Amino acid sequence: MEFGLEGKYAFVGGGGRGIGKAIARELAREGADVVIASRTKDQLEQTARELEDETGRRIIPMVLDVTKRDQVDRVIADTAQQLGGLHILVNSASLPGGSPSAIGAIENLNEDDLISDFDVKYVGALRCARAAIPYLKEQGWGRIINISGGNARTAGNLSGGARNASLVHLTKTLSNQLGQFGITVNCIHPGTTRTERTPGLLEARAQQLGISVEEVEAREFAPGSPRGNAICRMVDASEIGYFTAFLASDKAWSVTGEVIAAGGGVGTAVYY
Repeated sequence: MEFGLEGKYAFVGGGGRGIGKAIARELAREGADVVIASRTKDQLEQTARELEDETGRRIIPMVLDVTKRDQVDRVIADTAQQLGGLHILVNSASLPGGSPSAIGAIENLNEDDLISDFDVKYVGALRCARAAIPYLKEQGWGRIINISGGNARTAGNLSGGARNASLVHLTKTLSNQLGQFGITVNCIHPGTTRTERTPGLLEARAQQLGISVEEVEAREFAPGSPRGNAICRMVDASEIGYFTAFLASDKAWSVTGEVIAAGGGVGTAVYY
């Protein structure tokens, strides 16, 4: 299917690794030139070289701390200047899983860490969107895609749940404000997703249990297990990339203000 992304310009926050990197790769494969941004310069530069060699598109690394509004405004402006415009904004910057000190019992909650986590993922996405919107309006065609997470629908993770649920609200609010300008806004809830970090985590778990990595993964994604899902396997980051490319495409005009889970059918709750 031709997605209509040839010649489009994209910005991917959190694009140096993991889901953000997979999204940047897929947008570039579909013909977009991409700026990838995060706080780690060496990682960004390595990813940019890798994706340029792989896709033949321009991949520009830019160091960015999304908690700093002046940096966000400057980097988004530099993105539009260097690429020649901006059509697609993907907000994927976050601390994976939420702040470690805000996951368990409320009496152990570190408020500063929770607020910091919220500042990165939710307010960071808001800052990037606010900076990008004027450039999207100039094109008369735009896509904002927020990468949230399944913690928004599952009680327990105070930090991850709050930040992710807030991104859903931001998504719907912006979709209502921006649809008249040819801009759609959507949100994706990944579940447990295979990234560069996964092999090490699985290996540590396998050593702890005294079983193979393959057995660990089979157990964790079996029906009825806490991480189990309908497809009985872990979703790969590339699959989040495919879905994001569709939402960014010319084929997805009818979809806006929506949150769609991409966790392989995790959970039994019915959303309607």
